[in-house]
Amino acid sequence: MNTWVIGIGCRRGVSVEQIHAAVFAALGARPFANVRALASIDSKKDETALIEFAARHGLPLQFFSKQHIAQIETSASERLQKLIGIDGVCEPCALLASRDGRIIVPKMVADGVTVAIAEDNPKQQTDNQRTR
Repeated sequence: MNTWVIGIGCRRGVSVEQIHAAVFAALGARPFANVRALASIDSKKDETALIEFAARHGLPLQFFSKQHIAQIETSASERLQKLIGIDGVCEPCALLASRDGRIIVPKMVADGVTVAIAEDNPKQQTDNQRTR
């Protein structure tokens, strides 16, 4: 089974419903059951809707620093570059939290929420499962 990580960026104060809508729009027909984790930038550690969405679905939520994110090459957002000095949040976070993954759904923007999906490298999964 392929497993995915969803990277999420959002404006301050978005609702759980906005995050839910953006995530499910990005997934399309893909099964939500394949999602194993969520990821975002560490400045969102206190974003209630993000925390609530993760809790509601029983998914771990990983956070990455701006410095860590800046090392990942993704499509650049001029707005983010000006605001916080990095090219993006959702794509690099999805990649960082994935197991040597690749982006299968590039950044989608919906109502103040950005979502990207990275698929774990299947070879990495088997290795990880063996080492448990």
